[in-house]
Amino acid sequence: MALPPLVTNHKELLTLNTRELPLYENALPGVHVQPLMLDTHRGIWVLRVLFEAGVVLPLHYHTGSVHLWTLSGKWSYLEYPDQPQTAGSYLFEPGSSMHTFTTPKDNSEVTETLMYVEGSNVNFDADGNFVGFLDANSLTLLLEHLTRERGLQPARYIRPQQPEYTTAR
Repeated sequence: MALPPLVTNHKELLTLNTRELPLYENALPGVHVQPLMLDTHRGIWVLRVLFEAGVVLPLHYHTGSVHLWTLSGKWSYLEYPDQPQTAGSYLFEPGSSMHTFTTPKDNSEVTETLMYVEGSNVNFDADGNFVGFLDANSLTLLLEHLTRERGLQPARYIRPQQPEYTTAR
């Protein structure tokens, strides 16, 4: 069997080394973010995120699924305290899951994670009131804002191109 013809010529790998990329410290209080891929067209966001001890994120509802790897430290969902995630854990979250992320106040190290998220996090306050979205679009805007506000170099991450029409009509 012959090799298939390719429409796209992959001249180089799309690869990043997290040790060479900037980390957006305190993108949220106690949350340090390193974007790896933000696809605003397909709603996919891939991040390396480091969480300090005692972080509590808002209750959130996932519109899509999540793949989350814990590389160091410990965290859990308030709703599942008997299932802490520790270094080496992989968690799959189906769409329509809802929970509150937290790191223990007595964590002895920073919790490092790698996440692949599809869709949006719909965030709520403690009373169940809607407070906003977190998705590839809002993350892109947040990072652009932090870059301008703090005088940082723009982050290097993978950003797929916008779909477009062919030239034929």
